[in-house]
Amino acid sequence: MPELRCTVQTCLHNKNFYCDLDGIVVGGNSATRSEETCCDSFEERKGDSYSNVTKEASATSNIDCKATECMYNDECKCHAGKISVEGSDACQCEQTECATFKCGCR
Repeated sequence: MPELRCTVQTCLHNKNFYCDLDGIVVGGNSATRSEETCCDSFEERKGDSYSNVTKEASATSNIDCKATECMYNDECKCHAGKISVEGSDACQCEQTECATFKCGCR
């Protein structure tokens, strides 16, 4: 499982730059640049709410990756050692991105 660091502080699942989900979905079927990817698992945090107060956020996560042109994508699973999801002031998933995306475009 890749190490996941998330700077999207407006996401309901973000706890101190980690994610409290067991896995996330990275979107971007036809992406050739990181800006064309997004975290499809993003949910905007409203106020001071947290998705699951009792669950700990983990440094690692399963990544279901739809960005098929990414060099780290192997059968829709991310095989990068570390990934970074960015979009600090995001209000919707389209304002996030997988900053680790590297095009393996042929």
